[in-house]
Amino acid sequence: MGIRFSKFMARKFLIFFILGAPLLIVAQRDSVRAVRQIALFVPLYLDSAFDESGSYRFDNSFPKFLNPGIEFFEGAQLAMDSLKKDGVNLELTVYDTRSNQKPLARLLKGDELNKTDLIIGHVSASELRLLAAAAASRNIPFINANLPNEGNASDNPDLVILNSTVKTHCEAIYKYLQKNYATQTLYLFGRKNASDEKLKSYFINLSQSKGRLALNIKYILLENNFETKLFRPYLDSNIHNVLIAASLDEGFAKNFCFQLSPLAKSYPATVIGMPTWDNVSDFSLPLYNGLEIIYTTPFYLNANDSLVSQIQQYFRSNYYMRPSDMVYRGLETVYHFGRLLAEHPTNLREFLGENRFLLFDPFDIEPVYLNNQGPKPDYFENKYLFFVKKADGITSLVK
Repeated sequence: MGIRFSKFMARKFLIFFILGAPLLIVAQRDSVRAVRQIALFVPLYLDSAFDESGSYRFDNSFPKFLNPGIEFFEGAQLAMDSLKKDGVNLELTVYDTRSNQKPLARLLKGDELNKTDLIIGHVSASELRLLAAAAASRNIPFINANLPNEGNASDNPDLVILNSTVKTHCEAIYKYLQKNYATQTLYLFGRKNASDEKLKSYFINLSQSKGRLALNIKYILLENNFETKLFRPYLDSNIHNVLIAASLDEGFAKNFCFQLSPLAKSYPATVIGMPTWDNVSDFSLPLYNGLEIIYTTPFYLNANDSLVSQIQQYFRSNYYMRPSDMVYRGLETVYHFGRLLAEHPTNLREFLGENRFLLFDPFDIEPVYLNNQGPKPDYFENKYLFFVKKADGITSLVK
């Protein structure tokens, strides 16, 4: 199976919205078989990008706040182009979640989704709650492609979270530590704020779970102005030290590893970080040499993959730019779940865990029961995580 590209690409799509929204992309029409409908919700900010006369507000520039939604859409359009070449019978209708003319809450109260078979969204927290509720009331599967949050959903088996929640990351880290450092004293560092305390509570609850091997974790509270000397009492030159940095804050991540790195020659150490650390490009700098930094992520692109290389070359040739992760995520989400919808048009929910049409990353979509009660799951979530290691400027996967 290969992805094939049309010459028409997504950065020209804005004119279609000026002429009339929403945008409808047809993979293939068939006069006999009913065409399955996908609704794609993305933050396009068209009202911000164009004035009342239809003129583009930013001349030849492209503001950064437009990028995530535009790039996710570009990936979705690549997917539809490929689905068409594969003979798949689908229609994709695209909605701008930041539209002032038709706000999301008002749109969902109408009949826009009455014939929709699948919802895919690049969403904010408030949009997630609105779309999850709409999906539940209409029994339409809803793929939350970007937000690592369930939006306080419960009893909603139509909701699928692809970007794994922080709790799931902590569970995976705990299992990794059990496998590799079960008898060692471990140190978990965090600050006194709601976010870090929540992460700490996940590890405490995991250590207290019945039937689970309890790790020997010591919990250390840090002030904002901590220095290198703070770490020395917790390091042993005779072993490989493991320190858990329980914070999602990228600034904290850089400072934590910066303060620890001078000690790494005398005290070999691995820092286990959080999923947001994937955004910290500084970890590849010589400043952090000698220190192993490991974090988890559900999305990992293999630079040597032929499809990844093909997409990169296409964007270089056509846009003189490198595609972001959102392009790949939009492509895989629409292509994979679009193919599943075409294969299982009347009972898609039962086959959401199939992995036959994935392009880049494995998914492990499992039911989540918040109170360990049934019969229906509260939502579904992707539990497949990669462990990424950055050491001495080299990025690799931990086996």
